[in-house]
Amino acid sequence: MPTDVEWFDGADPERMHNFYASLYNQTVFDLLRERRGEGEAVLFARSATAGTQQFPVHWGGDCESTFASMAESLRGGLSLGASGFGFWSHDIGGFEGTPDSAVFKRWVAFGLLSSHSRLHGSSSYRVPWAFDDEAVDVLRQFTRLKARLMPYLYEAARQAHASGVPMMRAMVVEFPDDPACSHLERQYMLGGDLLVAPVLSAGAAVSYYVPAGTWTHLLSGESVDGPGWVTETHGLDSLPLLVRPGSVLPFGDVDDSPDYDYRDAVTLRMYPLEDGACVITTIPTPGGDVASRFSTTRHDGVTVVEVDQPRLPWHVLLVGVDAVGHVEGGTPSGTRDGVLVTAGSGTSTLTITPAYP
Repeated sequence: MPTDVEWFDGADPERMHNFYASLYNQTVFDLLRERRGEGEAVLFARSATAGTQQFPVHWGGDCESTFASMAESLRGGLSLGASGFGFWSHDIGGFEGTPDSAVFKRWVAFGLLSSHSRLHGSSSYRVPWAFDDEAVDVLRQFTRLKARLMPYLYEAARQAHASGVPMMRAMVVEFPDDPACSHLERQYMLGGDLLVAPVLSAGAAVSYYVPAGTWTHLLSGESVDGPGWVTETHGLDSLPLLVRPGSVLPFGDVDDSPDYDYRDAVTLRMYPLEDGACVITTIPTPGGDVASRFSTTRHDGVTVVEVDQPRLPWHVLLVGVDAVGHVEGGTPSGTRDGVLVTAGSGTSTLTITPAYP
């Protein structure tokens, strides 16, 4: 909004320069709420100022279709999140121009691991089959991953709504006492338990910082010890996606839709817990209420998982564990990722004793 204008009510044009964006977004938001009903209004807005976060969602605007713009989008989004905006996103592949296939595929991974995901461009289509078969495979893989992560992601969205903590967080938000996290701008936390480091160059190498503890690659199961910098190579169908130490990550059973009953056949992917740990995992409903809460504790090596409102079947995957000693309330089986324990009929508590004292 220009500042060399006269407002009908005498408002200061300098102050209205930013506030106009909020009024504009509110006008559209209020209309959507009137037409769609309470709780069903949402924007995908570009302009904003303080307070506009109540009319979600926002995106980074019309960036170029390059690796540099991909990095700029991440940097700007982390700044926006640190300013109190819970949801932000970007156009997968960039907006202006046409990305080459490598830019598109790398951006797909970044885009599907964002709060909202959109294929959109100015002068060319962003459908994956316009690039090559590998682009279709990459998009399919990360779309399925996001669908299965929905119990976790939707709870992160619920937290953003309730507390203002953004879904996509600058590292310093989660690790304020780690001085190495103060200026990181090429990686982020997606919710509280997933570290994402997009590949932002044409090569396969990516360097990122790992805070203290033993982190686990979600896609490969390999472990990484921090604190320190790590350099890895990743194919176009991969990127550093690490699970925080001691996490209990809920995985949904549906990979072809984002809206389903997140309790149905949910799998709690459990990463090594310290003795004395207690982790609460909340499973939301698609409407934003609490469907179930799982409590996972570990004492003297014995792990106990309790749920207040079980929906059978439900599972616990002990990631990286080769064998367990005894299971009360469920049946264990071996998988390539670890021991999977399936709760028995009517079970609301699983007790898992380690194989080795």
